[in-house]
Amino acid sequence: MAKYLLASASGMGFLCLIAGLSPVQALPSLEIADKNVAVNEENGRYQKNDSHQSNLANNISSQLLIANDSQKKLPSVNQQQKNQDLGVDSAVNFWQPITAKSASSSLSSDKLAQVTSVSQLSDVQPNDWAFQALQSLVERYGCIAGYPNQTYRGNRAMTRYEFAAGLNACLDRINELIATATGDLVKKEDLATLQKLQEQFAAELATLRGRVDAVEARTAELEANQFSTTTKLNGEVIIAGVGASGGAPNDSDPNIILVNRVRLNLTTSFTGKDSLITGLQAYNFLGGADGQGSLQQSLGLASPLLSASSARTSFEPQFPGLNVNTLSSVGANSVQLYKLLYIFPVANKLTLFAGTAAETSDAFPAITPFYGEGQESISRFAGLNPVVRISGGTSGTGLASAAGFIFNISPNLDLRALYGNPNANLTQKSATEAVPGVSTTPLGAGLFSGSSVIATQLTFKPSPALDIGLNYAHSYHEINILGTGLISGDIGALAGVAVGTPVTLNSVGGTLTWRLSPKIALSGYGAALFVDAASNSVNASTTFTSWMAGVHFRDLFKPGNTAGILFGQPLFRTDTGGSAQLTPTGDNRVTPYHLEAYYRLQVTDNISITPGAFVLFNPEGNSNNDTTTVGVLRTTFTF
Repeated sequence: MAKYLLASASGMGFLCLIAGLSPVQALPSLEIADKNVAVNEENGRYQKNDSHQSNLANNISSQLLIANDSQKKLPSVNQQQKNQDLGVDSAVNFWQPITAKSASSSLSSDKLAQVTSVSQLSDVQPNDWAFQALQSLVERYGCIAGYPNQTYRGNRAMTRYEFAAGLNACLDRINELIATATGDLVKKEDLATLQKLQEQFAAELATLRGRVDAVEARTAELEANQFSTTTKLNGEVIIAGVGASGGAPNDSDPNIILVNRVRLNLTTSFTGKDSLITGLQAYNFLGGADGQGSLQQSLGLASPLLSASSARTSFEPQFPGLNVNTLSSVGANSVQLYKLLYIFPVANKLTLFAGTAAETSDAFPAITPFYGEGQESISRFAGLNPVVRISGGTSGTGLASAAGFIFNISPNLDLRALYGNPNANLTQKSATEAVPGVSTTPLGAGLFSGSSVIATQLTFKPSPALDIGLNYAHSYHEINILGTGLISGDIGALAGVAVGTPVTLNSVGGTLTWRLSPKIALSGYGAALFVDAASNSVNASTTFTSWMAGVHFRDLFKPGNTAGILFGQPLFRTDTGGSAQLTPTGDNRVTPYHLEAYYRLQVTDNISITPGAFVLFNPEGNSNNDTTTVGVLRTTFTF
């Protein structure tokens, strides 16, 4: 017995897995309680910040802390931005849903199971040199444990700490046998061998016991003071200075303004695979129904209704200071529910989602690395394809009630679709008019009537360096708008046609990102929006197009820092039909362009500072407007 015991320790690793009887039970608490082990969510590695962290945790965690295969989705098309935006920006990427577990239940599925027969170990055969030793230990003492997949992994190397932990487990088992009057099962020579091993590993055993005691104490403290066993809290605070010059002729430059946006997000999991996302936000941007107080209105580049403009920053809502459903005002820094969404898997490749406060970008992954309202590009133009923003799809206020699905066709192909309606909570359309032909409930009423959108995205990843997203959206609007907030022509999309005219939109677009290297990526998009009057009394149509191309840099000058340079054409009328005008009255039609550059400095893990600016040439497609520059200094705090 003794020779098998010692041989297995040096060769096959006899105590490599019986170590699981003790350290694996402590490891879940260690993973949660030990703040010296940081999880790098961006690349999935576990980083050791404490040089004194035991090899026990490092070696075992590498095998035990493995993501469940059922949670793996299509590889992220924007891995860095996915983790920055998850549950913080309006986008909630569902590549890997957030799961919240209690300290006591964490990793329970990865614990090693007690083996009652050596035949339960699928990778141990009768002709293995240590088979008899394992058989004796299982049948006589019951101090062998196997991995959840019924393997033993006897050829894996182990550390002295692992050996000590396994020895301690066997000693505990023998003590149990003696205490229950089964001491006759313990041979004298076995006791002598174990006593010798106990003496040789006395220091390691003492260290291990001390570590376990410390972990248990810290776990008890965390459990007593934890926020919730099922819910995780994260948040984002943006404070930015914004200044601008140019704009409409004869208008003076606006003053530099200081704005903020605060978001708190609660992510709750009931099964470990589902997610209920509840988001609260407050901001001090102004605008209202007529845009008063907004930067865009001061520049003279905003629409007279709802303040749509090409001069809008990435982190301000589409309808600041306004509940667009009822045209009622929202006070500065009033707390609002901007996200309420539930995501749950129903099959291996199929996930459903539904919520009363959602956005298209919650379900559709951002292909471009420029997306990140608090972290990346500083303009609304750069972050997403206009087709994703259609119909208020990225309002920043969770405008729509929406439901849809995520279908992982293959590891490299992903299809998502949703139906959204911004007026699902309204029973009747108001008879009162805000302006001629426009009700005070301008989007209509009812879940399946009034304004709505059906949107889809096919995401394709043909190679690790290439990501492609194809979008289509069909929309119906009670009023004559695009609902993107990207240009002043968004309102009165059919120029020369009354704002109260209902319209239908068919929008197509594509986005591509090509990573030339791990730190440099080329990205761009193209979009076409086809707008038609939905009224039998009006014959009018308009086509809008837009495109963007840019270069994104990661770890520029310092790890964690990013930068972007991009150029493109904002939405612009390229064709009209019927009674729609190609050039609105008073405009001098010309193609607009957008040039932007920014640099994000990651000061700490939770604080970043992003200086940047974008220049609008021929803003709003009107050469009468002066070239406009918008400068931003954005500070973002995440927790």
